[in-house]
Amino acid sequence: MTEKEMKKLRRADLLEMLLGQMEENRKLKKKIKQMEKELSDRSIAVEESGSIAEAALRLNRVFEAAQQAADQYLENIQKRYPREYEDIKREDRETDHA
Repeated sequence: MTEKEMKKLRRADLLEMLLGQMEENRKLKKKIKQMEKELSDRSIAVEESGSIAEAALRLNRVFEAAQQAADQYLENIQKRYPREYEDIKREDRETDHA
């Protein structure tokens, strides 16, 4: 609507248009808040998934280090006590087959 056409409108018509614009403005603000919340929720979900993946990687490193320590321990036992180590291995095999 042009400025010239708006000047020809009655006061009641202008007020009605103003109320319509105010209602539309209110709805749009509400929609913006809703979309901002959804965006925030998605951002949190993305951050949490990143944190979970990072935690899983850290746990994997801990398990790898624990496995290396256990392997080293067994290797040291085998070197220090070769006869006893072989006896234990033989007993384990016998227990597994029983």
